[in-house]
Amino acid sequence: MKRLAVATIVGALVLAACGDDTEESAATEPPAAETTAAPETPDTTAAPETGNDPVACAEGNTITDGVLTIATGEPAFPPYVIDDAPESGQGFEAAVALAVARELGFEGDAVTWVRTAFDAAIAPGPKDFDFNLQQYTITDERKEVVDFSEGYYSAPQAVFGLADSAAAGVTSVADLKSLKFGVAAGTTSIAYVEDVIQPDQELFVFPDTAAAKTALESNQIDAIVADLPTALFITAVEIEGTTVFGQIEGSGTDEFGLLLAKDSPLTECVNLALQALKDSGELETITVEWMSEYTEAPIISAE
Repeated sequence: MKRLAVATIVGALVLAACGDDTEESAATEPPAAETTAAPETPDTTAAPETGNDPVACAEGNTITDGVLTIATGEPAFPPYVIDDAPESGQGFEAAVALAVARELGFEGDAVTWVRTAFDAAIAPGPKDFDFNLQQYTITDERKEVVDFSEGYYSAPQAVFGLADSAAAGVTSVADLKSLKFGVAAGTTSIAYVEDVIQPDQELFVFPDTAAAKTALESNQIDAIVADLPTALFITAVEIEGTTVFGQIEGSGTDEFGLLLAKDSPLTECVNLALQALKDSGELETITVEWMSEYTEAPIISAE
């Protein structure tokens, strides 16, 4: 995002040097005509300046000249893609992808979509896409075999449970302290609940979704804490009758990045595009529209 160097081409005028004449030759030979060397011809083969311009950066660096190929999952789900139609720009990642494409200079027919399995895209080797987005968390292990852009989303911790839970209507972390919480084993949510929420009652750690469902229905816990993408999936698909009560302000840890082939020449260009979207506020607008308003997951104050 900030690493692209600015190439500067400076033209120079070179003058021919005159040799020193001896006193004797000066007396016996007429002075030579004064000459000036012609200016150097500019090197027209040098790489053009791209500066911080994502359009100039992307030119000639896509897998198909003049076309940007974007990949997502098969199928792709809300709130990331609505109606499994990423080309519509409806949904969080569909909107982010098309905004990045526009910043790179690709719109309309110059953007094409392909589908990939989640794990297949992370595997080493050539890619049939320029970048792929389907909630890929940036990790050092993955970065050994693929490139990632800078983060476009930091997944916050969220609170969810049965609709009539005591957690319904919470507005701040302070409101959460008196509740009974459950978290999935092996997740970062355990440390967040223990270190930040610091509930008054003992934390319930469940091994799987079935155990979490049982704990909710038997009133062992009031709510579950998980990252927002996980919470949205569980409430939509796995535990009927549950809802996301809110996402906790400033609690994001894992970042999502656009995935590219290892050492892709487009990586820096994508970073420039993302930075432009952050600077303009457009990325924040997209995030609020799809990850807060659409999901009906209000912000829970960190205070």
